[in-house]
Amino acid sequence: MTTEKNSNTTLTSFAQFGLSAPLLKAITGAGYTVPTPIQSQAIPLLLDGRDIIGQAQTGTGKTAAFLLPILERLELRGNGVQALILTPTRELAIQVAEAVDLFGRGTSGLRAMPVYGGTAIGKQIAALRRGLHVVVGTPGRVIDLIERGALDLRSVRNVVLDEADEMLRMGFIADVEWILKQTPADRQTALFSATMPDAVRRVADRHLRKPAILRIERAPATMPDIDERYVTVAEHRKMETLTSLLECETSGGTATLIFVRTKVGAANVARRLQDAGYEAEPMHGGMTQPQRERVIRAMRAGRVEIVVATDVAARGLDIDRIAHVVNYDIPGDAESYLHRIGRTGRAGRSGKAFLFVTPREGGMMRQIESAIGRRLKPSETIAHSAAPHKDAGAVAPKAAAPKAAAPKAAAPKAAAPKAAAPKVAPRKGAAPKTSASKTAARFGRRSARPRFQQS
Repeated sequence: MTTEKNSNTTLTSFAQFGLSAPLLKAITGAGYTVPTPIQSQAIPLLLDGRDIIGQAQTGTGKTAAFLLPILERLELRGNGVQALILTPTRELAIQVAEAVDLFGRGTSGLRAMPVYGGTAIGKQIAALRRGLHVVVGTPGRVIDLIERGALDLRSVRNVVLDEADEMLRMGFIADVEWILKQTPADRQTALFSATMPDAVRRVADRHLRKPAILRIERAPATMPDIDERYVTVAEHRKMETLTSLLECETSGGTATLIFVRTKVGAANVARRLQDAGYEAEPMHGGMTQPQRERVIRAMRAGRVEIVVATDVAARGLDIDRIAHVVNYDIPGDAESYLHRIGRTGRAGRSGKAFLFVTPREGGMMRQIESAIGRRLKPSETIAHSAAPHKDAGAVAPKAAAPKAAAPKAAAPKAAAPKAAAPKVAPRKGAAPKTSASKTAARFGRRSARPRFQQS
C-alpha cells in the first residue's frame, strides 16, 4: 500500500474542488458550507482517479466525500451501471441513495436506486433493465441480482465499500470480494472503515491499486444540552407511540422535528399527524428547494409545529424553537444520528431527542452507542405510559400478563382450566394463518413497499 501524508489544511469552500456549477448549487441547497477534513482530503484524490482507504469514524462527512466525485465524473449518456456502492445495511443504503438524489438534483438524466433484501425484487430488476447509473446496495441483494442476470457490472468505473468493518462483522466480506471480481480490474475503488481489522486490510491489499490512506480523527461527540432517550416499540405501534410522546412531551411555542427514512415515509407520517389534528408538514428530497424553504419559514414563524423530514432534506436546518427531535426511523449510522439530534439544543437552549427502536434494531442502537461513546437511557415517561398497549418487545406483554392473571387467580378453582384455555387456543388457531415468520414478512412488506417505490 501507499500511504498518503495527510495535510492539516482544510479547504474553506466546495468551489475549490473545481466541481461543476449544478453540483455546487445542489451542495449549497443541501446545507453544506465548509468541507470537513475527510472531504478536503478524499475529494481531490478521487477526482484524480486514485484508489483510497479512508479510516474515519462516522460523523466525519464521508458520504459526501465519495459521492461528489462519483457524480462529477458520471457519463450520463452511458447505458450501464457506472458506480456501485456497497453498504452493510438497507438503512444505510437508503440514506446514501437519497443523498445521491439530493446532490444530483441539478444533474439532468441521473438515475440511481438502492437495492436491498426484504422487499420485492421484481421492481429492482425492472429499474435495472430501464437503466441505472448508480446502484447502492447490500451485498446479498447485489449478488442475487447479478446471479439473476439483472445487474451487469462490466461497465462499473467506481466502487465504494462503505463501513467495511461493519460488513466484516456481519459476515459479508466473502460476498464483497466475489462482487469485486465481477467488476473491471481498472475500476476506481474507495474503502471507508472506522477501524482496520486484518481481514479488511487483506481485502484492500487484494483489490485496491496503490491506495492513498487517509486517517481522520474525530473527538468524542458531546451533546451537553440534549437529553437523549430511546423507546422500544413495534413497527406497527410507532404512530400510537408518537402521538403519546407528542401529548406528554411537547408544549406550545416549541417545534418538533421527526426524522424518517424515506420520502414516502415523510409524506405518510405527516398526513397521519394532520389527520390527528396536528400542524405538521413533510420535508424531503423529492420537494424542490423553494418548497422546503416555505416549510422552514412556516416552522420558524410558528405556523407549523411539526416537520417530518428525511436526513438529507433537513441537513443544516437551524431553527432555535425546535425543542424535540424524534427518530421515528432509526438512522443507518452514528453520523446521521448526531446530525439529527443536533437540530435541537441550539443557541444555548436545552432539547430532548428520542430514538424509536424496534425489536430487530437493538443491534443498530448498540452500534450507534459505541460510535458516539455513550449509552442512551430509556424514556421513562413514554415507556411507562405506552407500555400496556403500545410498547413492543417484552414490555407490553409482561405488563399485561399479571393484570390478566390476577382476576383469574381469585376465581373459583374450577374456572382455572378455562382461564388457561383461551391463552393456548388462539395461538394454535392463529398459527396456520399467521406464523411468526409470516407476521414479520407482512409488517416488512408494509414498511418496505413505500420505501422502495420512492427510492
